[in-house]
Amino acid sequence: MSASDVIDVEYEQPACSTQHAWARVPVEPTPSQRVALKDKIKRLLKEKNAVMVSHYYVHPDLQDLAEETGGLVSDSLEMARFGRDHSAQTLVVSGVKFMGETSKILSPHKTVLMPDLDATCSLDLGCPISEFSAFCDAHPDRTVVVYANTSAAVKARADWLVTSSCALDIVRALKDKGQKILWAPDKHLGGYIQRETGADMVFWEGACIVHDEFKAFELEALIKEHPKAKVLVHPESPQDVVALAHAVGSTSAILKAAQTLDADTFIVATDNGMLHKLRTLNPTKTFIEAPTAGNSATCKSCAHCPWMAMNGLAGVAQVLEHGLNEIQVDSRLIDRARLPIDRMLAFTAALKNGQPVGGLIPNIGAA
Repeated sequence: MSASDVIDVEYEQPACSTQHAWARVPVEPTPSQRVALKDKIKRLLKEKNAVMVSHYYVHPDLQDLAEETGGLVSDSLEMARFGRDHSAQTLVVSGVKFMGETSKILSPHKTVLMPDLDATCSLDLGCPISEFSAFCDAHPDRTVVVYANTSAAVKARADWLVTSSCALDIVRALKDKGQKILWAPDKHLGGYIQRETGADMVFWEGACIVHDEFKAFELEALIKEHPKAKVLVHPESPQDVVALAHAVGSTSAILKAAQTLDADTFIVATDNGMLHKLRTLNPTKTFIEAPTAGNSATCKSCAHCPWMAMNGLAGVAQVLEHGLNEIQVDSRLIDRARLPIDRMLAFTAALKNGQPVGGLIPNIGAA
């Protein structure tokens, strides 16, 4: 089989589809198909002046290939920032749709392609702009802070965008300025930030279908089996799960904790796509998936985003070859949606450089 023959994307039901009967994943390529696909993608990236960025939660093949070809594996905002600053005029984003939109917002003159445009996010789906706008209108005295896992339209309605790695710092700074917060869409992450900062916050009722499923009672049982293990938890998880953690944080914070905490075994409560990078960076350590199900379940951990699982090598090859699945963002939204992103980038850059951030906080209504 030649590389040029391998372009069609075939799908199948995932191995565990109890919760998501609608889900589909690309058929796993054979070893020879995998080699052919990777060779083809590498060639096409050069021919198309393209770079590939992949999220930590997609298939290991896509993570490895991004790094092998000079791209990036990271969280959604670093993916977009990397694409903005890279010389390539085409960005191939392996992740979910809001990530492609964020890349397009930061790089409106570049072509942004995705392996599957149906790959979305429960937080994004659960926060439609019409209902969210009404929620904002009902709280006009509050600073609107939205998580990265939202549509371009929701971002355009916000004063600030945050990721899980900078949300605490930004909300704390807003609180210090006397501002009250309207937070969306993840209620667990919002609750964690409120507990940590004491900020006055109202919450949109959203949750990630992956992180929301972690079970504290099952996690406690697993900790008893591995008493020396450290527990790493993403703050999109329920409060009782977060309470059991030795380290709570974003994907980058979890990576750092695994490298710095004094332990050889870790229990990880986030999407299991993260385990590939954790194991690659820490080959002598053991990583165990935190449980998402009770005693009657056939699988103890199904912690993988069904939409992330829709990304595959064949999809990347197909969109590169034929220019399919291009992300479009309404030009009327781009400038407004970029404003809260740029505020966050300026804030985090100042914080990293040890510069004062108070002057970066506009008054209510300044957006």
